Amino acid sequence: MDTESSAPEPLPLSGITVVAVEQAVSAPFATRQLADLGARVVKVERPDGGDFARAYDTAAHGLASHFVWANRGKESIALDLKDPRGLDVLHGLLAGADVFVQNLAHGAAARLGLDSASLCGRYPRLVAVDVSGYGAEGPYAHKRAYDMLVQCEAGLVSVTGTPERPVKAGIPAADIAAAMYAFSGVLAALLRRGVTGRGGRVEVSMLDALAEWMGHPLHHTMHGGEQPVRTGLAHAVIAPYDAYATADGDRVLLSVQNDREWRRLTEQVLERPELAQDPQFATNAARTANRERTDAVVAGAMARLGADEAIGRLEAAGIACARLNSVARLAGHPQLAARDRWREVGSPVGPLRALLPPIGLPGGAAPHMGAVPALGEHTGALLRALGMTDARIAELRRDGVVA
Repeated sequence: MDTESSAPEPLPLSGITVVAVEQAVSAPFATRQLADLGARVVKVERPDGGDFARAYDTAAHGLASHFVWANRGKESIALDLKDPRGLDVLHGLLAGADVFVQNLAHGAAARLGLDSASLCGRYPRLVAVDVSGYGAEGPYAHKRAYDMLVQCEAGLVSVTGTPERPVKAGIPAADIAAAMYAFSGVLAALLRRGVTGRGGRVEVSMLDALAEWMGHPLHHTMHGGEQPVRTGLAHAVIAPYDAYATADGDRVLLSVQNDREWRRLTEQVLERPELAQDPQFATNAARTANRERTDAVVAGAMARLGADEAIGRLEAAGIACARLNSVARLAGHPQLAARDRWREVGSPVGPLRALLPPIGLPGGAAPHMGAVPALGEHTGALLRALGMTDARIAELRRDGVVA
């Protein structure tokens, strides 16, 4: 057997070094994707507490859940970048880096000379990423851009919720959108560098990213003249399409996409086949026009069934359905367990469960799911790698330049 040919392919970003001056979610989640694919990610944090996401909560056995999620597999160095000596250390790291990512407040990176334009002029092979709330220019450039604020500005909140009340998404959608475009932007820039030999700038704003994700309601409104209405778990133009309570207190969502499916639902689940021909329900247009009656018929049938029986009947009838799970149920989801999606990662408080990255690379090395770092855990090692003596490191620690 040819052992060389059967060895797993290396992770695609092995050998790539990323330096990140990052905080909160948008940039850290982007660089975590790079770390999972094999990049070495050096996270630069403030000596006085580090990334403020470290203090969001203590839910992960004493660590912040946001931080644990977005920062595994990184090396942490604590630097005071307002001190010229700390900035010199950063440039020492950048001299050997392939990628730099920052999401500092508007203007802060430029004041430090860490904006992408400045860095790409100094380091021609560097891919330099600026992640911002609203972009570097324009009337909103200076505004604070927390996730929920951007969800509001992007109109996401206006199409989420019930007819009576708009609500924000339950996850940081603006942060995640920006992170994933920053991640893919880095990959594209590295691919281009492989051809041209030059790095270059990557700019991503949270508003731009989330506005792109608003594609359907945005185009519906621009070209159709009306904003889609908020419908909770229901569908604006399809019925029945909603979550219904079951006899055991669960809720099951079902979706009938056409009149053939409605016929099967009436026969095999509702056990009222006469409704297939009733003019009030026979077509989707009729069911939507009579939504309250349609929902009442379906809700009455579902209320007599336990969730497992309801799902069993729906699946046997070929009706799309899902259990309305809690987050705790997601953590124990049988599909994730059956596909072996869970791993453990190290942390300052011991091993923590984490999901495998969604990008699968069959035949390749396993994703790099390194430990969640303590603040400044790698400061000494990184400074020594730059040629700094222990005496010099001790001096910088004494002066609060590093931690």
